[in-house]
Amino acid sequence: MSQNTGYFSSSIPLNTAKATTTPGVHEADVPVTRPTSLKRVLSGPALKTMLAGGAHSQPKTPTKDDSEFRDYSHSEISRDVATIKNSVVMHLTATFLRTPASIDSAHAYLASAFSVRDRLLQRWNLTNEYHDKIGAKRVYYMSLEFLIGRTFDNALLALGLRQEYSKVLGDVGFCLEDIIDEERDAALGNGGLGRLAACYVDSMACSNYPGWGYGLRYKYGMFQQQILNGYQVEAPDCWLDSPNPWEFPRPDVTYPVKFYGHLVRDPHSEHRFKWESNVVYDAMAFDVPVPGYGTTNVGNIRLWSCKTNTLFDLNKFNSGDYQGATGGQVAAQILTDVLYPNDNTNDGKELRLRQEYLFCSATMQDIMARFKKTNRPLSELPDLAAIQLNDTHPTLGVPELMRILIDDEGLSWDEAWDITTRTFAFTNHTILPEAMEKWPVPMLDKILPRHMGIIYDINLFFLQKVERQFPGDRELLNKISIIEESNPQQVRMAFLACVGSHKVNGVAAIHSDIIKQTIFKDFVRIQGEDKFINKTNGVSPRRWMNECNPDMSDLITEVVGDRSWVNDLAKVKQLEGKLEDVNFRERWWAAKQKNKERLAEYILTTTGIKVSPKALFDIQVKRIHEYKRQLMNIFSVIYRYHLLKQMSPEQREQEVPRVVIFAGKAASGYWVAKQVIKLINSVAEVINSDEEIGDVLKVVFIPDYSVTAAEVIIPASDISQHISTAGTEASGTSNMKFVLNGGIILGTVDGANIEIGEEIGEEQIFFFGCLAHEVEDFRHYLRFNQPKPDSALQTAFDMIQRNTFGDAQLFQPLIDAIMRGGDVYLLSVDFPSYIEAHKAVEAAYRNHDEWVTKSILSVARMAKFSSDRSIQEYAEEVWNIEPQPVLNCGL
Repeated sequence: MSQNTGYFSSSIPLNTAKATTTPGVHEADVPVTRPTSLKRVLSGPALKTMLAGGAHSQPKTPTKDDSEFRDYSHSEISRDVATIKNSVVMHLTATFLRTPASIDSAHAYLASAFSVRDRLLQRWNLTNEYHDKIGAKRVYYMSLEFLIGRTFDNALLALGLRQEYSKVLGDVGFCLEDIIDEERDAALGNGGLGRLAACYVDSMACSNYPGWGYGLRYKYGMFQQQILNGYQVEAPDCWLDSPNPWEFPRPDVTYPVKFYGHLVRDPHSEHRFKWESNVVYDAMAFDVPVPGYGTTNVGNIRLWSCKTNTLFDLNKFNSGDYQGATGGQVAAQILTDVLYPNDNTNDGKELRLRQEYLFCSATMQDIMARFKKTNRPLSELPDLAAIQLNDTHPTLGVPELMRILIDDEGLSWDEAWDITTRTFAFTNHTILPEAMEKWPVPMLDKILPRHMGIIYDINLFFLQKVERQFPGDRELLNKISIIEESNPQQVRMAFLACVGSHKVNGVAAIHSDIIKQTIFKDFVRIQGEDKFINKTNGVSPRRWMNECNPDMSDLITEVVGDRSWVNDLAKVKQLEGKLEDVNFRERWWAAKQKNKERLAEYILTTTGIKVSPKALFDIQVKRIHEYKRQLMNIFSVIYRYHLLKQMSPEQREQEVPRVVIFAGKAASGYWVAKQVIKLINSVAEVINSDEEIGDVLKVVFIPDYSVTAAEVIIPASDISQHISTAGTEASGTSNMKFVLNGGIILGTVDGANIEIGEEIGEEQIFFFGCLAHEVEDFRHYLRFNQPKPDSALQTAFDMIQRNTFGDAQLFQPLIDAIMRGGDVYLLSVDFPSYIEAHKAVEAAYRNHDEWVTKSILSVARMAKFSSDRSIQEYAEEVWNIEPQPVLNCGL
């Protein structure tokens, strides 16, 4: 491609492209390299020095320490209503230029949020100054997603100022609940991976562990899900259209990130290279404070965004090449525009790889910059930093840290590798080998030539060590090689993360056992069982009970005697003492019914479907995927609809009314999952308009599932479905949230369902389906045989094929995947026991007293599944860090 376009390979800007000549100016007079814009205004001697080729002048620091400034920055802002009102009014008038005549709810929210942020940032400064002063070891939690949801209400609860802000907003004419609804969810994640990361940074802050999250600041999130004619349609999630009070831009924290280019070997070192490239972007930090509940500690999530101002080519613009002038900006901006760009094309794959490297490079540079301020030797980096890889997306951090230590800091390979492996730990979230992240070697070599070389060396030295340990076992070497010998060769990122980390953990007991027996079986043999551990996931009680379920939270507080249970979930065990208290049981059920009424109103508002809160609420909300088996759920709904149609009106009146609720997004390139959404909506349209059925059965698909939607949906569940094929769900966390809110699980013996059953008692869970060790035998049989499906499942197929829910051809591929495609996820195998489990649910629900007992016991026994417990285990067994509550004295 011509350099005149300003692009180089896959639309990457080439900074050294020759400038187009301007009339009247000789080509020799035009600079070949675009001039660099100044980061600050210079004048006088500083400007003269810069023009002469000298170093840029740095911003000046204070010549003395002002005691009033220090006292203010190290003291808590007054918590009285008058001070809060002054702060809110100040932001209304001075920050947003509002008057009493022009104020609206949007600006009331922004002013209140900025007022709260002032308090959080003061605590943020105190926390980080204190941790720096004492030389605290920090954990850095790297995750491509942080599904944090809304912050305003969570921050008010953490600060203990909800009533005060409610009073202030009431004084200016607004209701706090309405103002809370003005906030948009932060579009920084999609599913369980991102929500787990958000719960973990919350627990770090609340448990006083020095820890930061690291991620990317997506301009448009993954996408906003809209449902048009029953189909999922993706639209950009423009969550940053309004000011975001919960981020603090840090233009002073910016790092260069290179792509492409070539290598020049250092003549004095075998392993050291200089990476030369003209494709360099700036990653700029945005800090998101994480409020700690019951503590003055404030955590942090540092998000990276591409700075694009310096990539504007004024010479091209002035010559009329407007597209070329902005080409560099566009190429940089798209790196942090969208979470999980569609990788069905080669360009999409390259974009994802560059996105992941931008994230890893900026993070590693930032951690190193912070460490170097301590003036301690590099060998002590693992004593001050623990880096946790949340799945394989941040794995490029391993070769990036090696590059920095070897090429920039001048360490030997062995020194760098020792530091790296003592610093990193890896959380695996995947069981299926086909779902493991891999990158083609040619692509990685083109985009990140230095890192491909480092990965080759990591692999070589690892295989040489294994060869010495198991001489002559070539098959073993092939199985454990980081480089997969396919066409083209692939870099197996899970293997790279495993080799580069000192600990590897699964996220539920069954998951950890499975990965040790399958994908990491040979690594366990080589590196020992002690390296591979389990850390069962957890959820934050602050978000997933105290905030989202206030009425039930008040009942727990009444039993415990105070709100200390919010940070010590073991205290909810005291609920068991209320099992025989008739008044308490009635109020417990009233809280559940109130939540169901709230959800019914939410469904009416968002979908236009009217449902009865007196019905059994049957909920499955999660990412749409074949292994999560929303398809089996909707098949059972179709079968239920068939049975109801065969009944007389009198018989239907005796049935338990049921509202079946779905929500979740399908990946934009995942055709099968999107067809499942279409089938759900087509079935819903038919059933909900059938007057004979009425309220006996309703089907709802709630669009654009989010944390805020979950906070309404989860507390309202009677049963929630967690029905993945056994052995495919690593853990799950939505199951924990539902049970913590008094819901009952209908699920397979998979993931964290098993441990939840062990804790709360299997009589509180409706289990069904085959077991993990049986799955492969069933798959083998179905691969070579086509048994006739169960009559109930065949009935569902027949109704679809009779065009009951629209054109049957739209949905025939879904049926074919079961009948002719080997039924990989064993819907036909589990369907009979699934239907029986539904019957057991209905029988139990008819016994109201039994159901209330199940609900109370479920909540009372959920202490294990607090993310506080998870973080404590990581801290003690993986990170080797201690809680460091901020002590204001001595600062």
